[in-house]
Amino acid sequence: MKFTLTQLRYVVAVARYGSVTMAAQALNVSQPSISVAIDHVEDALGQKIFVRQRGVALTSFGRRAVAKARQVLGEADELAALGSRDADVGGELVLGCFEDLAPYFAPALMRAFAERCPAVTVVIGDETFETLGRRLADSAVDLGLTYDLGLPGHFKRVLLHELRPHALLPAGHVLADKHAVSLAELAQHPLITTDQPHSWQHMLDLFLSRGLSPIARATTSSFELQRSMVANGFGVAVSYTRPHGDRSYDGLPLVVKPLSDPLPMQRIILTHDTRQRLSKAAVAFIEVAKAWFAGHDVFTA
Repeated sequence: MKFTLTQLRYVVAVARYGSVTMAAQALNVSQPSISVAIDHVEDALGQKIFVRQRGVALTSFGRRAVAKARQVLGEADELAALGSRDADVGGELVLGCFEDLAPYFAPALMRAFAERCPAVTVVIGDETFETLGRRLADSAVDLGLTYDLGLPGHFKRVLLHELRPHALLPAGHVLADKHAVSLAELAQHPLITTDQPHSWQHMLDLFLSRGLSPIARATTSSFELQRSMVANGFGVAVSYTRPHGDRSYDGLPLVVKPLSDPLPMQRIILTHDTRQRLSKAAVAFIEVAKAWFAGHDVFTA
């Protein structure tokens, strides 16, 4: 070949991190080494892989090149793992996790997967709905752990768990003593949502499906900030995610009530772009994740 596996690893790392600087830091090599590798691979292939903007972005050719490079590197790692007595699956797995789900599931899944496939290096990253879809399409991420929202039709969805929505209320709220609350009752109080477009629209659609127009009070940048806003009395919220322990980060109690409306379940899924070939490590991770979710209660505390 006109380039080395190391040079391909540098190119894939830049695609993953979207930055030469961040890739160099992650690989513990110099930025010039990364830049030289990119230039060498681009010269060998005769086309540009990256466009230099704020950081770097993949060209359309670059998406195909990085996808193939990841495939080549995965097969090379699998070849190297043949000599291991501990595992027959090796290489690297990049898992992108929707940021609200990552703290609750990613570490436990990584631990279970390490027991099954110790020769695989797992790289994990928090993602928004928008960045996760883009990075899966760019082959910067192998698998996405997320809710089934905002994904293209050609993405494969592997169901892990289904969740019912529930209401979040501050302690002492007028609805706090009810066994269950309705969306119509919640719509009479200020609603706190997160600023994730797909999440915000999904919550709004729940109310619209019942002919309701909620009072929008505020949007927050994170799920935990949303919970703290509710706990401090700024409004109510609807959520699928429920951490263990119904208290906000600042220690205030939250009241969690089921919704009485017959609403659709939300799905926690693993997803990947069907235009990209799954590595053996990714296939193994899917099986581990399915088994883990089947053996654990999720958001039932």
